[in-house]
Amino acid sequence: MRSMTTTYRAWLAGATCLTAIATSPVLAQTAALAAETPRPGYWINGIHLSAQLQAGVIANPAGPKLNNGQLFGDRPNTLLLNQLLFTAEKKLDPRATGYDWGFKLSAMYGSDARYIHFLGILDQALPLDQRNQLDLVEATASIHFPVLTSGGIDLKAGFFVTPLGYELIDPATNAFYSHSYIFNYGLPFKHTGFLATVHLTGLVDLYGGLDTGANTTFGANGENNSALGGIFGFGLNLMGGNLTVLALTHVGAENPTRALAPFFNANSYMRWFNDVVVTWKATDKLTIAGEANWARDDFGGITTKGVPTEANAFGAAGYVSYAMTETIALNARAEVFRDDNGFFVAGFPGNHDNVRLQKGLSNTAYGAPPATYGALSLGFTYKPVVPAPITSLIFRPEIRYDQSLGGNKVFNRGINRNTGVVSYKDTGSLTIGADMGLTF
Repeated sequence: MRSMTTTYRAWLAGATCLTAIATSPVLAQTAALAAETPRPGYWINGIHLSAQLQAGVIANPAGPKLNNGQLFGDRPNTLLLNQLLFTAEKKLDPRATGYDWGFKLSAMYGSDARYIHFLGILDQALPLDQRNQLDLVEATASIHFPVLTSGGIDLKAGFFVTPLGYELIDPATNAFYSHSYIFNYGLPFKHTGFLATVHLTGLVDLYGGLDTGANTTFGANGENNSALGGIFGFGLNLMGGNLTVLALTHVGAENPTRALAPFFNANSYMRWFNDVVVTWKATDKLTIAGEANWARDDFGGITTKGVPTEANAFGAAGYVSYAMTETIALNARAEVFRDDNGFFVAGFPGNHDNVRLQKGLSNTAYGAPPATYGALSLGFTYKPVVPAPITSLIFRPEIRYDQSLGGNKVFNRGINRNTGVVSYKDTGSLTIGADMGLTF
């Protein structure tokens, strides 16, 4: 039983951390404005084509093997090709009064792909030692139905990114190169199924959907159990869209059958991802946002008597962005994340550890001790004017300090050369990072 507990601890930490290119509340709530202002780039019969390159580095003076608390920038002092992203998309027209259709097809090559795979789709297409991997980010079809309410219903089906959360995988939409603990460990990344958005009134949207679970698809390689999951929640658009709220929950059985069988039925234990985002555009230059998160799994471990126990993680993050000029914005993020059981925050030395953990296969991932993490990130975004065919160029330097608020050592894990003992060396971690994003 002890070995099963150890294996499950590692899996749960990894599976929970696989958390989104999402339909960000900011993007969703400004869809009408985006429709009125045509995006630059390449258009073919109403279809927008784009390519995006992102590369960056996060320096850690302590020189650990991994930056604990970070995923996309987990390799310290290493230049990473995070994303080479190709997208073809036709958006639904938010002003449509009749039927309308759209689609999105997006694929990626880069180191970020390690953490956002759909199980069973390109998740082991390249050798195990390959850091840069292939990934299907999204493949969806959308239809707008002018029925039931004045705003109608939008239905999206296929392989889609989670609508939960404030930060996105798309680097062009975030204020920082690094990501929050909530993004890394408190949310899913993707779903396979459908999602309906009911535009109940001009102020209220209702969300509901059915899927195969967090980051899963179909079949023996794509699904880690046989249970379904679902999404529900609501959105509010207030003050003419300057104040918005997005409150969503995803629930489903996410534990792999391989890890729990034959003693426990993986389909019987639910995992809940609950997330609320509030965004206030105070002025044309100042935007303030806050996010609250609660992740819970009914099977967070096993007691010495062989009884399953739950695992909980609680997070909160606040964001401030101020546009000094048309090309420079100052950004700040403060956050706290409590991992009660030490299951949600994890490290992944192997490039395929995350996929193998979700499937309940052997891996080299490791969990961190129970801890309350605090982090403060400061930086700026520089977005100069660029000539065609480039549509956007951004630089984002940042400085970040993570601290264990309980005083226990959870950062800069290393091996003692004399004893061979693996341990965490520090209660805090200072990192300095920067990335560059180029869009065509």
